[in-house]
Amino acid sequence: MTSFATHRLRVHDATLPAHRRMSALRTCLTEFAPYGLRATFHHLRGSAGIPRDPARDPDSLVRAVDELQAAREVWVPGILAWQEARRLQKRAGVRVPVPPEPRPLVRCPNLEFHPLGPLAEVMPRILRTREYVGPGCPVCEADHGTLSWGDGYGVYTLCAHCGVMVSGPTGPVTDLRLQSACSSRWRAVWRGDAEWERPPRA
Repeated sequence: MTSFATHRLRVHDATLPAHRRMSALRTCLTEFAPYGLRATFHHLRGSAGIPRDPARDPDSLVRAVDELQAAREVWVPGILAWQEARRLQKRAGVRVPVPPEPRPLVRCPNLEFHPLGPLAEVMPRILRTREYVGPGCPVCEADHGTLSWGDGYGVYTLCAHCGVMVSGPTGPVTDLRLQSACSSRWRAVWRGDAEWERPPRA
């Protein structure tokens, strides 16, 4: 948690060059990324409007890390409460945590297909996925079925409405062309070359 807070402050530090502030934002994402690093980074690029050259709009980095921080603030109280309960369980000799440690993320294997809306609004739905028993997706509450998506390493089953992984990957699958295409798309997002288009909703 200290690493996230430290690097968030660096993103806010206007005395630092933009490339160092961008690097600090990326470090924050290694600490907390609700959709997985790639999909969360794609979301923030679009929602905060981060340009290819962050020096053109350094405030976009602040917008991005503030959105990430708002989502993290939704998660932190739950994890602190869980840690306190876990300490009591350990004293009582309970070896397996009940409930399991709350995870602050879902996986969106297709980096360009993830839930819409600010991260802080989606975060409570992410946290409840362990207990959700409804008929649809626990994150978007939609029941539009699923779709298959592959990245060359495996095939994933995704919610057709929000892109959250339902199951997978199946495999092993080795499709070198598809692996290369997915890697190229990720590099384009990482550099800021990609257009922010979303797959059509089912």
